[in-house]
Amino acid sequence: MTARTTFYLSQILGKKFFSHDRRVSGKVIDFLIELTPVSSSPNKPSRPKVIAVKVKVGMYERVFDFSSLEVLADKRSTQIICHEIEEISTAYLSNVLWLRESILRKQIVDMTGKKLEKVTDVRLVVIPSGTYAIAVDVGIEGALRNLGLVQVVEWLERLFHISMLPTRLILWDDIETIDVATSQLWLSKATTKLTTLHPSDLADIIEELDKHTRTYVFAALDEEQAADVLEEMEPDAQLQIIRSLPLEKAADVLEKMPADEAADILDELAEQKKEELLKEMEKESSEEVRELLEYEDEEVGSIMSTDIFTLPPDITVAAAMEELRKAKPEPIHINTLFITDKSERLLAAISLAELVLADPSALISQIMKKNPVTVKDTDRLDTLAELISRYNLMSLPVINNDEKLEGMVMVEDIVDDLLGLRKTK
Repeated sequence: MTARTTFYLSQILGKKFFSHDRRVSGKVIDFLIELTPVSSSPNKPSRPKVIAVKVKVGMYERVFDFSSLEVLADKRSTQIICHEIEEISTAYLSNVLWLRESILRKQIVDMTGKKLEKVTDVRLVVIPSGTYAIAVDVGIEGALRNLGLVQVVEWLERLFHISMLPTRLILWDDIETIDVATSQLWLSKATTKLTTLHPSDLADIIEELDKHTRTYVFAALDEEQAADVLEEMEPDAQLQIIRSLPLEKAADVLEKMPADEAADILDELAEQKKEELLKEMEKESSEEVRELLEYEDEEVGSIMSTDIFTLPPDITVAAAMEELRKAKPEPIHINTLFITDKSERLLAAISLAELVLADPSALISQIMKKNPVTVKDTDRLDTLAELISRYNLMSLPVINNDEKLEGMVMVEDIVDDLLGLRKTK
């Protein structure tokens, strides 16, 4: 047998553990890795180092230091030889992880692919400074390797000159575990890295988790990001999250969401739960959502957004731009700006582009377009598509019977409704 430079965890688990004189001392059942080893170079990534091996000796499990071990292999088997047996205790070790127990067959996030995967094996490398975990296998080959069937498949590949087992390795740096059943420290590391993802990608990942882990990971997000992620999730997942979060946390997240999105979610909850959340929310946010909940599903008001930016007609363009800078509204809410009088009646609409290009000294009343196309909050939803198409609009202002501005409907809301994607249906 010769010393191995690379091997898979599956090739070691269950194999005999030999002393230096080649006597069988037990069977290997797991490897312990240190999660944050010191890198030998600031320009090279740190890999978790194997620091111990768990061995079943008779009826007992014992943990031995890995520094004096050697991995040997031939074409048929892999063995671990211990040159100097030194039993250690893991009671005082921190920032460590058992590979088989906490990683194998657990869910991870592929940060490069931005999706959830299941680990089927772990790739390790032996170098002079020690043994390190360098990648995980998330493909069929790893699963077959665990079943001892890889040789059969490789024989079929050679026989038919085809490739049946494409390699699916993910480098350790590109993954994070999010299995709540494992170490809490490991989970917190994962959550930190997950927050760098786009809300849509993170929503897709969280939706794939089991309900318990889904709630745990979501609860670790700050309120702003949690609101963005919840907005991107499917209705069933949204409801499960809101029902499982503590009342205060759920209310805080709903407050950060656009009122129409929050209303869509609350509308699907039981009356008692809905009322509890509305009472827990801040008064202004709660009242805004309550107003939206009063609309029937077939009415325009049920899908309008109340996050709108209004301007008076008697200020300059420069002053209007300064107001925008101070308010810092979401970009999607200011594609169209609305001009209202002191009674909040709609006078005109102006695009952000028109405002930017206008003379800074000009009054808003001089550049605004009067008599904008409008829709009433109680109009039927099926009237929207024709208006948007006829006038080539990106959004429509929504008014009430007194011609006061209530909100706006954007093209994306109408498209969702036409495709049957509305969360309230």
